[in-house]
Amino acid sequence: MITELMDQLGQEWFKARCGIPTASNFGKILSPTGKPSTQAVKYAYQLAGERITGIKEEGYSNANMQAGMDREEEGRNFFEFSQGVTLTQVGICYPNERKEYSCSPDSLILDAEEGFEQKNPIITTQVEYLLAGKLPTIYIPQVQGSMLITGYKAWWFLSYYPSLKPLIIRVERDEKYIELLKTAIYKFNKELDDIVKKIR
Repeated sequence: MITELMDQLGQEWFKARCGIPTASNFGKILSPTGKPSTQAVKYAYQLAGERITGIKEEGYSNANMQAGMDREEEGRNFFEFSQGVTLTQVGICYPNERKEYSCSPDSLILDAEEGFEQKNPIITTQVEYLLAGKLPTIYIPQVQGSMLITGYKAWWFLSYYPSLKPLIIRVERDEKYIELLKTAIYKFNKELDDIVKKIR
């Protein structure tokens, strides 16, 4: 694993992610159930455009999403205190020097070789997550993909909303899913390279 220190959401960070698959979008390549995603083609078009132009399009944002971002530090502090660990923030991680895909963990627990992903949903979603009591299916590609990239053995998932019970889940590596994801990303990147060659 190669780790680079930079401010997430900063200009350098957006440039580093431009034109390559990222863990937060792995669900657009492989579904949580291990099947090819129907979003793969449009995602490849997006990344092809980014590679050629060097422009990383900004994602959609709204007031609820901004409120969630504002709670990130509070959630990290709660997790550190409740679990007795030290969270280390990083900018971006790659599996190797080729830097063909990446993840941007919310934090790493370096001494345990474990990662940390935090979500700050709206109140109704937090209740839904608490009732389910497990890693929300939508985040399986991101969490398992982050373990693919880092080689870490586990990933902590925190869903946090003030004054409600937090959801804390320790997710183990799913080697079968990780192997499927690795193969899917390899195939996706080959197709992405072909698209870029055709339109450049």
